[in-house]
Amino acid sequence: MTQENASSSDSNDHSKDYQNRVHKFLTKDLTVRAAGVVATRVVDEMRSIQNTYPIATVAVGRTMVAALLMASHLKQGQALSLYFQGNGPLGRVFAEATYEGQVRGYCNNPQYQVPIEGDQIKTGPAIGIGLLTVTHHLPFSSEPHRGSVIIRTGEIGDDIAYYLDQSHQIPSVVSLGVHVNPYGLVEAAGGVLIELMPGYTEETVEKIEKRVKQAPSVSKRILEGATAEDLVRDFLADFELMELEHPYPISYQCRCSYERVSRSLVLLGTEELDQLIAKNEPAEVSCQFCGRRYQVAQEDLVKIRAEAYKGSLN
Repeated sequence: MTQENASSSDSNDHSKDYQNRVHKFLTKDLTVRAAGVVATRVVDEMRSIQNTYPIATVAVGRTMVAALLMASHLKQGQALSLYFQGNGPLGRVFAEATYEGQVRGYCNNPQYQVPIEGDQIKTGPAIGIGLLTVTHHLPFSSEPHRGSVIIRTGEIGDDIAYYLDQSHQIPSVVSLGVHVNPYGLVEAAGGVLIELMPGYTEETVEKIEKRVKQAPSVSKRILEGATAEDLVRDFLADFELMELEHPYPISYQCRCSYERVSRSLVLLGTEELDQLIAKNEPAEVSCQFCGRRYQVAQEDLVKIRAEAYKGSLN
């Protein structure tokens, strides 16, 4: 390999790393902050691991993108989760992301199917009505901070914007997109989060609202080759922007362990645990995020059953 070829390869690797992260910006007057991300690879990794069908891919994918954008505004070592508890056929839709760009997500019914009409996949009917709970995880705090709002549309972005307005009094624009091809593969996924900061003016609002009406869909822009910075500038073309340091590549990562997965068996209740114990063999449990399989030993099943019984007395 010549030195020129080596240099070119290094440059390409750096470019990929630069694009594969959340990009954060402030306007020069400090009244608007924004974050954008192209997350096609991590959303398709989730689809591949969990074999999600299109409606679940879009719902979980949008939620993952929103979690990445919101978590990027936290501090080092902190994480944020989004939990849609609707009464629709998808069941619970959950995503969690860290400040450092690690993300994971799932829904209860990943193989739910609906007829797809046109290019837009509506997630609202599949999520239903219920609550959106946003949880802020702090590394040295025993209790995370939680806030909840009603699910207004189930289209993810609308509900995140409503949460920010109701819980934090932050007017915002949340634009999320996931595009799947006829084979169910993710061809584009990403999003933009724009938040107004103290000191903004009505002129600022008018400029952003005008751009919101003109902006093409996020997934369409990504299919055209748009970067995270391009997505942000679609909405903030009328402002001078400063990019903020955030050098963390995004990745799909699961923090499951034998202890965490086995503890989840408590949710089965005493009757189902009794049935598992009666088989007199280890119980096989899979992590819903990454599919890793664990063999839970009989003696641990007995301990978990005792814990479930104690919980039922409270």
